[in-house]
Amino acid sequence: MNLTNFVTSFVFLSVVFPTWSYDRVTGESFASRSEVIAANGMVATSQPLATQVALDILKQGGNAIDAAIAANAMLGLVEPTGSGIGGDLFAIVWDAKTMKLYGLNASGRSPKSLTLEHFQLQGLDTIPAYGPLPVSVPGAVDGWFELHQKFGSLPMTALLSPSIEYAKNGFPVSELIAHYMQLSVPKLAKFPGFKETYMPN
Repeated sequence: MNLTNFVTSFVFLSVVFPTWSYDRVTGESFASRSEVIAANGMVATSQPLATQVALDILKQGGNAIDAAIAANAMLGLVEPTGSGIGGDLFAIVWDAKTMKLYGLNASGRSPKSLTLEHFQLQGLDTIPAYGPLPVSVPGAVDGWFELHQKFGSLPMTALLSPSIEYAKNGFPVSELIAHYMQLSVPKLAKFPGFKETYMPN
């Protein structure tokens, strides 16, 4: 193959390849998923079990806030690498009844006794990326209850029951979460409780 033919073939493949990347009958060729259409409700999370739990809450008559709380609780269990009940919660809620927009900042503060002097005594001039020192007081769970008190419809026990059951009985760890958890081992295995919780056998 001479250089001209090679360049022509390369350009052709470069231009045509995106249309080959997905087997789509309709829609944009770059889209990997079809749009989701629903008549009565919709849930989107990064983890299928969390999505299913939230859909089940909607089917039980729960509202969007109920479903969001249930999904967030489930994500804290099945996707601890990206979500967790020890983290923060921010919410923007449109209430159709009052025709008002509400905001909630349920982010935690630094622990009261964690002082600058503590960091200086440890020889630290920045907050470390890992371990207990960068952890703020958890705000997510308090945020759930704040949202539920104002907007929730189903009992909180109904919203948290699915996550509690999965925590008791186990769940399949998805491939992506297993990958990220494995990447965390060299950084986090030295901290108390990590091996016992996330590295059985």
